[in-house]
Amino acid sequence: MRRFVLLVATTALGACSMAPHYVRPELPVPPSWPVGDAYLKQSEAALPSVTYRDIFRDARLQSLVEQALVNNRDLRVAAANIAAARAQYRVQRAELLPEVTTSAGVTRSDNGNGTGGHTNFSVDGGITAFELDLFGRVRSLSNAAQDRYFSTEAAARATRLTLVGDIATAWLTYGADKSLLAIAQDTAASAERSVTLTRARLQGGIAPRTDLSQAQTVLATAQADLAQQTTNLAQDINALQLLVGAPIDPTLLPASIDEAGKTVAELPAGLDSGVLLRRPDVVQAEYELRATNAEIGAARAALFPRISLTAVLGLASNALGGLFTGGAFNYSAGANASYSIFNAGAGRANVQVSEAQRDAALATYEKAIQTAFREVSDALARRGTIADQTRASEALAAAAADNYRLSDARYRGGIDTFLASLDAQRSLYSARQQLVSTQLTAATNLVTLYRTLGGDATLDATAAGPKPVGGTTTP
Repeated sequence: MRRFVLLVATTALGACSMAPHYVRPELPVPPSWPVGDAYLKQSEAALPSVTYRDIFRDARLQSLVEQALVNNRDLRVAAANIAAARAQYRVQRAELLPEVTTSAGVTRSDNGNGTGGHTNFSVDGGITAFELDLFGRVRSLSNAAQDRYFSTEAAARATRLTLVGDIATAWLTYGADKSLLAIAQDTAASAERSVTLTRARLQGGIAPRTDLSQAQTVLATAQADLAQQTTNLAQDINALQLLVGAPIDPTLLPASIDEAGKTVAELPAGLDSGVLLRRPDVVQAEYELRATNAEIGAARAALFPRISLTAVLGLASNALGGLFTGGAFNYSAGANASYSIFNAGAGRANVQVSEAQRDAALATYEKAIQTAFREVSDALARRGTIADQTRASEALAAAAADNYRLSDARYRGGIDTFLASLDAQRSLYSARQQLVSTQLTAATNLVTLYRTLGGDATLDATAAGPKPVGGTTTP
């Protein structure tokens, strides 16, 4: 019995790790954001901890996001993937501890010679082929499984961040299409009045037929745009319903881009590009790198002998009443060591495979950071110039509206030709459409900054750290 206890006690032996010491790689991007004519001067304040409610302040948009967080199918897939990764980690971690089995049985035998039969009762328990993890192979595999669990969790946060951004963009796009529909309706109404006027002037002999044809072209263009914008609005709702995962309440939709765009706040980027490390996709890539690093340790440890223990203790008696007497006790214990003398270099090749996979994971991690840097830089470049573009578009729309009013009045007064009024009307139509497009770009740029900076506090794995799993934490 004492020997059995000693064998079980060896399971508490600590294993040395043969995995390379993990050090977070240096950022493969400049330490600060780009500067120049296209960029605003960034604040020296650190990136604040916010939630999507701080950025998307309209209660209607917040309601859509909340519905999506419950109903969206991509999030359900991500949650299932997390559950599977967590369970897989627990499966791998279980190999660090011995598996204890027990059995009980009864056998009856009779040789048929009339001497009577024999009945044997037995109860056994033991450990079968438990590997002593002296070189850290099992521990390294457990660490790799844990890192992949954390990677899957980060991937789910990335899915959530993208979903919130996509809903905000779709909501703003609906507002822009609603504005474009109103512009098309105004233009069509104005064109109908022009057609009526030019037809009357043609019938009175004071206007050529070309004036009527030109007025009809503006009307037909506006009517075609009306049909297109009606389709766009229906498709916008379809897109939102897919993202939300449920029917959309019409009262939650914006009336115009001018109304919707003002409800989106700006998330300042700060000066330090190190904030990219909080992005869920970057966190995911780093945990994949950690996992491949741990697998190198497992591959190296596989080059050394494996030592496994087997121990069985039991009780056996030919009488049930005597099963638990001292004489019924028996035990056996043993150890087994196995080592491959020749495998044509497969073991070392497996180490090389794991090292190559680690190198690929490192490149993927660095590429994720570089991609994130480019995305944020692009968003900052757009942010640095969009205010000037918006002011110019507003001035253009105001000037075009004034020019159209004057040209139309001069035409009605018989001072100018209809061509001047027609050109003014077309310019106004185009200027109003351009202003809506610029307003949409300005609003979606704020959404892009929110998404590319990964600034949602509920998604920030760096601040809170990974969650413990079964009493352990990330290394």
